Amino acid sequence: MTNFGKIMKQAQQVQARMMKLQEELALKTVEASAGGGMVTAVVNGRFEIVSLKIEKDVVNPDDVEMLQDLIAAAVNEGVRKAQEMAQAEMSKITGGLQIPGMM
Repeated sequence: MTNFGKIMKQAQQVQARMMKLQEELALKTVEASAGGGMVTAVVNGRFEIVSLKIEKDVVNPDDVEMLQDLIAAAVNEGVRKAQEMAQAEMSKITGGLQIPGMM
């Protein structure tokens, strides 16, 4: 087999592993909270919010802005953690090599 043929075969194997990883990441989740646990967001490896929990004590009709800030903080932290998790899993396949457009 020529060098080009070997490279193409390896590229196909890496692509197949990456597709499998993306399926696996959809099943993995991270959890992040804000306000001392008053708002908790669960985010999967595809950066989708799986669940959002809001404690009753933080719901105050006179201070909706605080609740909005807590939700944004929890979701943003969840997405950040999910990105770290996805990057760590991807580096197992790529050997730490940064591939443009991949996460």
